[in-house]
Amino acid sequence: QVQLVESGGGLVQAGGSLRLSCAASGRSFSNYAMGWFRQAPGKEREFVAAISWRGGIIQYYADSVTGRFTISRANAKNTVYLQMNTLKPEDTAVYYCADEGSGLGSRVASEYDYWGQGTQVTVSK
Repeated sequence: QVQLVESGGGLVQAGGSLRLSCAASGRSFSNYAMGWFRQAPGKEREFVAAISWRGGIIQYYADSVTGRFTISRANAKNTVYLQMNTLKPEDTAVYYCADEGSGLGSRVASEYDYWGQGTQVTVSK
């Protein structure tokens, strides 16, 4: 059974940083692309970042986080990270990691197969 467990969320002041982790188990982590999405209260889940595997390591970012967030993966640890710098109040949301079976990565949530339970990130003014 595939399990994704996020950690690292919390409360931070605007301008601060957090690093989210997502530990995967249950299938061969290195064969799959990984993504981060977020959902704020009253809003739809939105794409944040993804990292592909097949065809080389390629990172994708939402325009709203480009230059501030960095996605990376450690296949030996079955873990994907999201380093978030210069956080803004509008980054406040529950952050979810997910894996995508083609290995190519995607900005579309429906193309991901498994999801974690989410971790809360709150950025105060």
